[in-house]
Amino acid sequence: MNRRTDIEAAVRAAAPHALLATLRTRLSSAYGALAVELHLADYGLRVLTSLDRPDDEPLSLHNSPEGRAFGSQEPREQQVRHDDAVDHHLPVTVRGERLGILTVRLPQTLSTPELIGELTHVADLLGHEILVAERDTDLYQRARRTTRLTLAAEMQWQLLPARACTAAEFAIGAQLEPAYAIHGDNFDWAADADELTLAVTNGMGEGIQASLLTNLAVNALRNARRAGIGIADQAALADQALYDQHRGASHVSTLLLRFELATGRVGVVDAGSPQLWMQRGREVRRIELEAQLPLGMFEESQYTVQELHVEPGDRLLLLSDGVYEAVSPLGEAYGERALARAIQSTRLLPAATVPRAMLGELAEYRGTETLDDALVLCLDWFGRPEDRDVA
Repeated sequence: MNRRTDIEAAVRAAAPHALLATLRTRLSSAYGALAVELHLADYGLRVLTSLDRPDDEPLSLHNSPEGRAFGSQEPREQQVRHDDAVDHHLPVTVRGERLGILTVRLPQTLSTPELIGELTHVADLLGHEILVAERDTDLYQRARRTTRLTLAAEMQWQLLPARACTAAEFAIGAQLEPAYAIHGDNFDWAADADELTLAVTNGMGEGIQASLLTNLAVNALRNARRAGIGIADQAALADQALYDQHRGASHVSTLLLRFELATGRVGVVDAGSPQLWMQRGREVRRIELEAQLPLGMFEESQYTVQELHVEPGDRLLLLSDGVYEAVSPLGEAYGERALARAIQSTRLLPAATVPRAMLGELAEYRGTETLDDALVLCLDWFGRPEDRDVA
């Protein structure tokens, strides 16, 4: 057994709360590591927090070596002052979901490209094991918090699939604000060999009531999707579940999209307030959809699917009303022109970082970091490899 497989076996066998301690011991003995640290991205995607030193000052995602490695998703080296050693900052990422940074300090003489390649594999392994371990321990979720989540926000974050996902055909990034006090907005996705389904939901009301409403809607949509039902019937069944519970007194706005991965054909059901925007080349435009009733408003509502088509290189953005209806301190509406500028200004960023960048611009426009519920989901469409060759 070589040292990499030995480390992999040890980490997989470690207790859920002991992944870093196990890795620290193994990297010290196998690679001569002088120190091993793990920093996780917080819920707001603003800082990196230490896993086992919670009292340490969080590291900036923008102005620290670790933050730059997180942003670039490339290993970075940092010479240790007054010591013949190098810190290697390695992204911990799982299928596009950026969890944090693993930092391994090595003697200068041991810092070879081959060894860094092996440590990059170790960082990938750690990411996968953290996601598995989170079923059994709160350690990693506690470490991501710079302040306490509201109960409504706790419910919403537990409902999410992830904040990013990559595949051969697409890349997704999404973010909610205010991250520690969100209540009604949510997003969901699921992909298999043939299709990708996206959903953006916004439960009416505030606090726990909005979160409970969204939880019911998302789980009703998932239940229908997992039964192999199309998006129109997914909407109809979720609509019925909400109406049965609230008799029309509460409703959920929803935007559903289903992508055929082989063709780029997209079916859309617009059942409420979320908007869909497209960037194709330098053109940015809102896609006008057939507005249908929000879920739960009336008994036995029927929904129809609108057809679109995406091409390799297209970017789609799904936005909640907390984004496009935002106002400045002077009462000026954010509006479509400002939104189009924000989309253009982030066009060179990868999908995973677009939502946080756009929500940051929105906060500046509002003049405060405190937002109404706001959601941005960005999807970059690559298409199947054969389609990209043709394009």
